[in-house]
Amino acid sequence: MRPGHGEVLIAEGDVDVREEEKLLVEEFRRQLDGGMWAAVPVTGQSGRREAQLARTFEDVPRDAERVIFFPRAAGGR
Repeated sequence: MRPGHGEVLIAEGDVDVREEEKLLVEEFRRQLDGGMWAAVPVTGQSGRREAQLARTFEDVPRDAERVIFFPRAAGGR
């Protein structure tokens, strides 16, 4: 993460450690319940950087380094 680029660390942990995974799942749900969208950065087949939406914690690949939360568009549902 680079300071000044709008990124804020919300939670971190190891999904292979049961207690840490539980905290990550709780924070993921809290963000979604608060109206945020979640996306996982991925590299496409062409090498282009893309994002894959995650609607549940299970949608996040186990080897993902980060999940990005962002607000929904104004007026959308």
